Amino acid sequence: LRLLPRGMDSHQARALVMAICLQESGLIYRQQKAGGPARGYPQFERAGIRGVLTHAASAAPANEICLAIDIQPTVAAVHAAIKFHDVLACAFARLLLWTDPRDLPTQDESAVGWEIYRSTWRPGKPRRAAWNDNYLEAWRLILERGL
Repeated sequence: LRLLPRGMDSHQARALVMAICLQESGLIYRQQKAGGPARGYPQFERAGIRGVLTHAASAAPANEICLAIDIQPTVAAVHAAIKFHDVLACAFARLLLWTDPRDLPTQDESAVGWEIYRSTWRPGKPRRAAWNDNYLEAWRLILERGL
């Protein structure tokens, strides 16, 4: 996240990105199960990538990230690369969160994190029961391991 503009990297940003990766893939699956279209630990689909590349709040930094890591800033190129490029995946996850005007949640605001996740990721099968554990684990990893 340090490759992004100032103000985008914080404990809250890192924890929410980590919680989303845990929620979406368990940090196990780089491609959606059963060959689905979602890729990378945050499980980006083409529509989410398109949103990051075109939204007024995220388009310029998304373009800069792509150019910095030698990925063409197109939906097809990012979708192909994001499966195995964790820097790209984390940057795009943070940029997607940046498109939401709400403040990022603190460690004690799991419910706020859930609402932001739901509105930005729009999961097809949201699993609310798993969210609190994933959110707490993400914060633990960020604070204890310095991720």
